[in-house]
Amino acid sequence: MSSSPMRRAHVPMSGAELALRLLAAFRGLVDDLHAELAGRGHAEARPLHGFALQAVGPTGATAVELGERLGVSKQAAGKTIDALEERGYVRRDADPADARRKIVTVTPRGHELLALSAEIFERLRARRAQQVGDAMPAFEAALRTLAPDVAIGLDSPGWFGR
Repeated sequence: MSSSPMRRAHVPMSGAELALRLLAAFRGLVDDLHAELAGRGHAEARPLHGFALQAVGPTGATAVELGERLGVSKQAAGKTIDALEERGYVRRDADPADARRKIVTVTPRGHELLALSAEIFERLRARRAQQVGDAMPAFEAALRTLAPDVAIGLDSPGWFGR
């Protein structure tokens, strides 16, 4: 018998296993992110908050607009805004064009959370690239083929509830 390890033949995954493994990889990445965020002063941040802060965008949004961007009801968007405001990530101001409307904007603390998240995601990607090794470029190319448009991901919170 040779001293080299025996290679196992590739066994294709079922479609369900592929979906579950992609979800588990996503969940693991996000869980690792939030563990690091907690240690950096953002223990109260939740995965939905990152989606919501990105959906608020650089110019702000009303609760209706945020709901549309996240794929959730106005009421669910309002609850998310309340949670973000309590944590200091957003603020509500009167719309200069219509004082009856409130515009939600990201605060400096919210921008800090987004920047810190981006920095941590880069470290987590590097850690996973080290685990995967030489297969990482092919893996990333395959993901880009399977999901060519990442912009559609902001409405994921609402999509899970459908």
